[in-house]
Amino acid sequence: MGMLQKEMDVCAEKCIDAVKAGDTLRTLPDPEDILGMSAIFKALGDPSRLKIVLCLLHREHCVCDIAAICSQSESAVSHQLRILRALKIVKNRRQGKIVYYSLDDDHVRSLLFMSLTHIRH
Repeated sequence: MGMLQKEMDVCAEKCIDAVKAGDTLRTLPDPEDILGMSAIFKALGDPSRLKIVLCLLHREHCVCDIAAICSQSESAVSHQLRILRALKIVKNRRQGKIVYYSLDDDHVRSLLFMSLTHIRH
């Protein structure tokens, strides 16, 4: 199967369609946007960060709650939240001595729901 699989992954002959390739090239985001997208996917590619983000899918939580839900230390969760906040995946608000975290916006929520729907399909 190894050789058959390799043959299926590449064209049998080089056949670049300049029109299609050119059209697609013009629709690609600029390199800076690609790097930003890559950083978001990299952050969400870490299972502990993804679990933190998923626990915020339906409601906000304080760091203590997130740590308990995710079975992580508060300092570990706090570290991950700093990374997620820098990427604008989560945001926080202070109420007295408690800091609550939530998803930054509906784009993040949509990305999570679409990913979940895709893997369950």
